Amino acid sequence: MRACLPKAATDGGETVEHRPVLLSEILSWLRPASCSTIIDCTIGPGGHAERLLEALGPKGRLVGIDRDGEALALARRRLERFTGRVLLRQADYRDLDGVLRDLGIDRVEAILADLGISSTQLLDPVRGFGFSSDGPLDMRLDRTRGETAAQLLERLDEHDLARTLWTFGEEPRARAIARAIIRERGGGSPIATTSRLAAIVARACRGGTARRIHPATRTFMALRIAVNDELSGLERFVEDAAGRLGPGGRMAVISFHSLEDRAVKKTLRALASRCTCPPRMPRCGCGRPDLLRVLTPRPVVPSLSERSENPRSRSAKLRVAEKL
Repeated sequence: MRACLPKAATDGGETVEHRPVLLSEILSWLRPASCSTIIDCTIGPGGHAERLLEALGPKGRLVGIDRDGEALALARRRLERFTGRVLLRQADYRDLDGVLRDLGIDRVEAILADLGISSTQLLDPVRGFGFSSDGPLDMRLDRTRGETAAQLLERLDEHDLARTLWTFGEEPRARAIARAIIRERGGGSPIATTSRLAAIVARACRGGTARRIHPATRTFMALRIAVNDELSGLERFVEDAAGRLGPGGRMAVISFHSLEDRAVKKTLRALASRCTCPPRMPRCGCGRPDLLRVLTPRPVVPSLSERSENPRSRSAKLRVAEKL
């Protein structure tokens, strides 16, 4: 997942060591030693941020953004040795422009956005993101606002629920799962816990094609994406981030879902090919110069050793672009 924990955590009785995903690749592509200001748009517990700060020059600073106040508290403790060099703000990464405007920051040298959910969130049963331990079906990144996953399940009809599971989770048995959830909901008892939802999904998938992952994995992912509206505004964020980079500045985005990666790839390519002039024209005459150079034509993925040591990294994809 996106960030490591200060200490090992327990996942269903098994001690798990957490590491920032694609850490060496991030350090190599973002070149923190040459930066004065880095933005970590989804700082989580601060795993990437800690190593970026270590590599920054003595006067370099890092702005950390996250909408999860609990994650920010972990990051604050983790990064306390970098006193005076860290600015933390609770906000949605998609409000990057507003955060930097409030801080009086115009241009930066590097921007990182890790779109995955952190291990601290996933392994905390109270948050409701996973089902290895029972907990309330919440799934909100910011628990001070918005609709919980349990409330979403109560509100959606069968058609909309199936569409949510298919669109956001790419769940092949979306209709069967939605039908089972609606049938269970009709019994008069709300589906309010992670273990109950996981059991419903497992029963609905019984007899289907064997899976490498737990039958409820895609359902939980789809509901989390829907609850937090994770895909909306992603293209605008990439555009805003590109606008905040100074010449030669770099942005890196790590995604964990094909829909996220597709949106990032499409937007980066559009910003790297803005000119509409014929190829033979010696100079741009349309007034739309390219803004970025894509440095990773294909996404960078974790090495075999990283996937072996941290199985949760297996779906990570990194894309990097440089401001022209």
